[in-house]
Amino acid sequence: MSSDATEHDDTTGDHDDPTGMTADEKRHDQLTRAPKSDESDAAPRITTEERPDGVTRIDVADTAKVRPGGGEAHTRD
Repeated sequence: MSSDATEHDDTTGDHDDPTGMTADEKRHDQLTRAPKSDESDAAPRITTEERPDGVTRIDVADTAKVRPGGGEAHTRD
């Protein structure tokens, strides 16, 4: 990164935004705008946990409507 580059953080809401919406509000609006969408489409898809040793654990949220792996969930019989 060059010395004249500035860091940009869209999560703070401290920048001039013509919509007046926060990043979370924009995400919710975008994910619920489609004709057949519902509130569950905007549910968080990941959870994060900051551990004391400085490691950040990232997991797929239990409430995630879309999960990695594609296809249907398979269960063992």
